[in-house]
Amino acid sequence: MATVLVFIESENGKVRAVGREACSAAKIVAKGLSADVVAVNLGKPADDAASLGNLGVKKIIQAGGGELDNYSTEGWTQAAAEIIKTENPAAVFFPATLRGKDLAPRVAARVNRPLLTECTDLKVEGGEVHALRPIYAGKVSMWAKVTGGFGIFSLRPKAFLQAEVNGSTAEVENRSVTIDGGKIRAKVTEQKMESGGMLDVTEADIVVSGGRGLKDPSNFKLIEELAAAIGGSVGASRAVVDAGWRPHSQQVGQTGKVVSPNLYIAVGISGAVQHVAGMNNSRTIVAINKDADAPIFKLATYGIVGDALQVVPVLTEEVKKVKAEG
Repeated sequence: MATVLVFIESENGKVRAVGREACSAAKIVAKGLSADVVAVNLGKPADDAASLGNLGVKKIIQAGGGELDNYSTEGWTQAAAEIIKTENPAAVFFPATLRGKDLAPRVAARVNRPLLTECTDLKVEGGEVHALRPIYAGKVSMWAKVTGGFGIFSLRPKAFLQAEVNGSTAEVENRSVTIDGGKIRAKVTEQKMESGGMLDVTEADIVVSGGRGLKDPSNFKLIEELAAAIGGSVGASRAVVDAGWRPHSQQVGQTGKVVSPNLYIAVGISGAVQHVAGMNNSRTIVAINKDADAPIFKLATYGIVGDALQVVPVLTEEVKKVKAEG
């Protein structure tokens, strides 16, 4: 039977949400192609891998150990390409995370197949996979397809919902792959995790982002307090990241991270096209800006015209009151 391959990601022995979303998306395609979904986990094993059967995954291939335990561009590219050539899939999917964006194009070049990036929807027509993806910095979305063989697709986080199919478990196969360590030019020697434990903005259901309208880096505590009250993660515009107010890991935009949360709150952000490209697929957008003509209001679902330094504290207190009452 034909197979659809999904390269998932795991962390601390658990499959990341982006991996489960990718499996759910692959199931859409597998149904249309009468294929099985096979997930691939490179690196350290995921203890909950078998639970992907709930999402329609037939089998999960775990390939790790040695050069694969820590991420390296060349090592993981070799492993992914070998698995793809062995499995001969009908389609291949990667999450469009920082790692996926690094890995997917290199794998596509190695197996000599086209890559469609940042896909937000999928369908099968006439036995061919069609993908909806943004172009022109997110101003337009277009349907595209790969012909003459299988395609490789990277999937935007939060674009696909996790939909459980049944209570089954997936078969787990531990597979050895051939890695030429001499071709690995850069290796991970140490990882330093950021403190705080806040969910990455690409995986958060709610993101509260701040911009230069906050006037001073010390005022970002207002963003942090609102995010904490509402159960969201903190994001930032490129301007404040470039100014050194916030780390690059929180930057939302064309040169930062692309997010698609259920709720995006933009505080003191004008709405430059580069920032909009990173958040315009959010399901609900709330803008807070004292400039009534700010471009962000053209995109916003709801808008508040006012000084963020006055509006945000009031909003935070109201959120706390509602949660206390509920």
